[in-house]
Amino acid sequence: MGAYADLVCRVHSILLSLLSGIQLFHKADLQLKVSPAYKPTSDYLHVIKYIVIQKAHLTGIDCQHLREVKDSGVATNYENSYYSFIQISAWIARIAKKNPKLVSRIHIGNTFENRPMYLLKVGKPSGLKKAIFMDCGIHAREWISPSFCQWFLKENMTDILDNMNFYVLPVFNIDGYIWSWTQNRLWRKNRSTISNSSCVGVDLNRNFNVAWGTIDASKKPCDETYCGSSAESEPETRAVATFIRKQLSSIKAYLTMHSYSQMILFPYGYSYEKTMNHEELNEIAKGAVEAIESLYGKKYRHGTSAATIYPSSGCSDDWTYNQGIKYSFTFELRDKGKHGFLLPESEIKPTCEEIMLAVKFIILELKILLSLLQYKPVLKSRSLMFLILFP
Repeated sequence: MGAYADLVCRVHSILLSLLSGIQLFHKADLQLKVSPAYKPTSDYLHVIKYIVIQKAHLTGIDCQHLREVKDSGVATNYENSYYSFIQISAWIARIAKKNPKLVSRIHIGNTFENRPMYLLKVGKPSGLKKAIFMDCGIHAREWISPSFCQWFLKENMTDILDNMNFYVLPVFNIDGYIWSWTQNRLWRKNRSTISNSSCVGVDLNRNFNVAWGTIDASKKPCDETYCGSSAESEPETRAVATFIRKQLSSIKAYLTMHSYSQMILFPYGYSYEKTMNHEELNEIAKGAVEAIESLYGKKYRHGTSAATIYPSSGCSDDWTYNQGIKYSFTFELRDKGKHGFLLPESEIKPTCEEIMLAVKFIILELKILLSLLQYKPVLKSRSLMFLILFP
């Protein structure tokens, strides 16, 4: 997700005379990026009710880029800082070396620009165990997403790891993430070149082989949601899809972290049709958003992607669901648009803390559904049981 988070249509260039004819669904907002070089806002938005949600946009971008100049070491302070991919990569190697009995680094492929893609397998050595796959940073500009993957891996999850493994991909879209640090903070796609086009990049979350190229997936290379020349045309998509296909017998849940708009979504995105286990997914998502709200009071919405945010095709969660991973969820992290993709570093810690509660809730539900608990819950309240298992 994240293309038009929280049903906000971001218009880069538009014939203003057509604004009155735009129809928005689900009470969406229209968000315009306005250059200071243009006329005063009131001159051309006089027919529309509007508010200014963020001034000095570039100042926020510049402040977030300063850290790359100041920091060059291994990422350690996940609570208060965003980190460049060089730092994250060093951290991935370090955490695997430091915890060889618990963490292993797996090379799953290379990016378009030939950077190695490593995921971390986290789990205690034992026989075949069920697993959860989590990825972060499929969209380059969503920096809070990789921050959560780092947060997740630093948490003390000893009890969880007794009977479950985790595959964690800290940065899915490495090339794009690096570009967002060095060239364009709001870059979304990967960095693949396209035949007969001067435009660069494919939206990796429109590139999966599920209803590919049908809904909210552009065939125009210059568009933000360009879906590629074919399903799995991108090396990053192929690497993840190939790994998941090989591990289908063990992977029972898929979690993908995005921003922004504060939602927990589940299939389908390409259709308004409900999945066979819709009620089950809805109840799990409902419990997860309640867990989030219990910490800092932040309200997240939940529901199917198509009905809750907008229809879209070629998305990773729909693909994993159709591969047989029936517990597939997309998280849209903070906020609801005040800062958007430029979420301040002061928001990292509270965001990760509340999302960690939601992830732990989903893990608990999955253990119950897969009968992985050593005892059967006798408490009627899932919330109370959650507090007992994850104090």
